[in-house]
Amino acid sequence: MGNRHKFTGKKVTEEILSDSRYLLLILMDAERAWSYAMQLKQEANTEPRKRFHLLSRLRKAVKHAEELERLCESHRVDAKTKLEAQAYMAYLTGMLRFEHQEWKAAMEAFNKCKTIYEKLANAFTEEQAVLYNQRVEEISPNIRYCAYNIGDQSAINELMQMRLRSGGTEGLLAEKLEALITQTRAKQAATMSEVQWRGRTVPVKIDKVRIFLLGLADNEEAIAQAEKEETKERLFESLLSECRDAIQAVREELKPDQKQREHSLEVDSGKVSNIQYLHSYLTNIKLSTAIKRNESMAKALQKALLQQQRTEDDGKHTARPQDLIRLYDIILQNLVELTQLPGLEEDKNFQKEIGLKTLVYKAYRCFFIAQSYVLVKKWSEALVLYDRVLKYANEVQSQAGAYKNSLKELPDVQELITQVNAEKYSLQAAAILDTSDTCEAESPSQVKDGKPLSERFETFCLDPSLVSKQASLVHFPPGFLPIPCKPLFFDLALNYVAFPPLEDKVEQKAKSGLTGYIKGIFGFRS
Repeated sequence: MGNRHKFTGKKVTEEILSDSRYLLLILMDAERAWSYAMQLKQEANTEPRKRFHLLSRLRKAVKHAEELERLCESHRVDAKTKLEAQAYMAYLTGMLRFEHQEWKAAMEAFNKCKTIYEKLANAFTEEQAVLYNQRVEEISPNIRYCAYNIGDQSAINELMQMRLRSGGTEGLLAEKLEALITQTRAKQAATMSEVQWRGRTVPVKIDKVRIFLLGLADNEEAIAQAEKEETKERLFESLLSECRDAIQAVREELKPDQKQREHSLEVDSGKVSNIQYLHSYLTNIKLSTAIKRNESMAKALQKALLQQQRTEDDGKHTARPQDLIRLYDIILQNLVELTQLPGLEEDKNFQKEIGLKTLVYKAYRCFFIAQSYVLVKKWSEALVLYDRVLKYANEVQSQAGAYKNSLKELPDVQELITQVNAEKYSLQAAAILDTSDTCEAESPSQVKDGKPLSERFETFCLDPSLVSKQASLVHFPPGFLPIPCKPLFFDLALNYVAFPPLEDKVEQKAKSGLTGYIKGIFGFRS
């Protein structure tokens, strides 16, 4: 189409809609413009001028979507495709208005798109409804964000719950929602001035720490409500990242404070400063969160161990007790760090609680070490470790007393004792069976070595073949044996010939001396 200097594309019109693939051409143009806009959105974070190109590509995508919607109005297109084209057009229009911050127009477009997808989900089968419902869930945060900017203050709570349930928002709304939540918490942080922990009130003057402490309860609630392990893991990582940032902000304030404390009275009295105590509080939150995360991962691995046989049949990677041992090693290291926090060395109740938690996790660690020994059939080592598990568990039960409330979140020790007792009986039975299998395996090996009865008189074994018609008594026919042949003399006997002694003649030569030598020269030698 066109001439040698310019290309003129052939437009897709209603008259040539003889094949559905013509619609895909328009759809691919719209998708190409939209995907390029999303790429530019990422690059615009560091290069703000690319935002103009971003808006241009979104307008281009909307233009192609309008063309697609116009073509779908033809009588050749079914009702389902017409509705999907309208929803697609409304979605791209809403995204363009969203970027222009035209909140009312964007909200109307998103609501139209959401309504169409909800109607489609109700009209078709469950398999197809899953896709439409997924689109509705993706659009809902955008609608609530637009409502908040229009003036609906209740929308912020729903947005935060959506973000926490999903483990973080993705796409067009991600950065705006993060900034909005931070801004809202910053407004609430202005009213927060202090925090109380273990009987001591500490003032909080750092804004980043205030924002983190305000969102701590929401994050913990979202983790508790999360159903999928992947979502829970993302929430744990997000919480730990925010906690590390807050600790870093306290450390920056702590450096000049340490120099001032060198000449203060607080050092002499042994009492840590408020900023140091706040640092210990945040570190306690970080380590406690890390322990909960590792414990959650350990529970997931324990479930995988219970389904290990089915996993092996599928040929996938199987969980091993060694993986759990590593997690409990990390938990025990975190507990050691908790006991070393400044300001808590003299807190006997805190140290006692950490000691009991250490015993609980040591018991579970020993339990999985014992299971790893069971897998390699080291029965005696596993039995000793099971006894140690019972020792740790009994210590926890005897010392718990007034600390039962602090141990509620830990794994159940009584359940572990029941499981260990059952494992001990199973271990003893497996050890006995393994011993009998070894004995049974040794006796056939002596019979199947191929030796006849004449060569194994000193070894007793039951050989049923001896009373059969094919008894192996001796080698028959007998094998060849080497015998001495007729000896050959000739030169072969030269090495064994003994010569007569010549010592007497050698001595006579030695006695002749000079006279014999002169006689030999003149030929007078006899």
